[in-house]
Amino acid sequence: MSTWLLIFGMLAITFVIRYSFFAWPNLRFPRAIEQGLHYVPVAVLTAIVVPGMLMPEGQWALHWENAYLLAGLLAIAIAAFTRNLLATIAGGLLSFFLLRWALGQLPI
Repeated sequence: MSTWLLIFGMLAITFVIRYSFFAWPNLRFPRAIEQGLHYVPVAVLTAIVVPGMLMPEGQWALHWENAYLLAGLLAIAIAAFTRNLLATIAGGLLSFFLLRWALGQLPI
């Protein structure tokens, strides 16, 4: 029962948030909040990706055999130098699979 309650609660919250933009189209946020909202996608993506890089199997893995961490750091470097999303994704994925292959971590 609690699972269904959770699902319907999330549905209600999502509906209210999305409906509010139609119900009050002239509602505007203060400038400080608008500026802060620009950082939300970066913060959410970081919160999703970084734990997977640092703890890929549920434990801290801060060593050179952690392909997730090494490929993530390389993708960060590619993003910083190129400022190109496609190059970052391609370089990160390519380096990740090459590192997994080189370290013998690919499933057979």
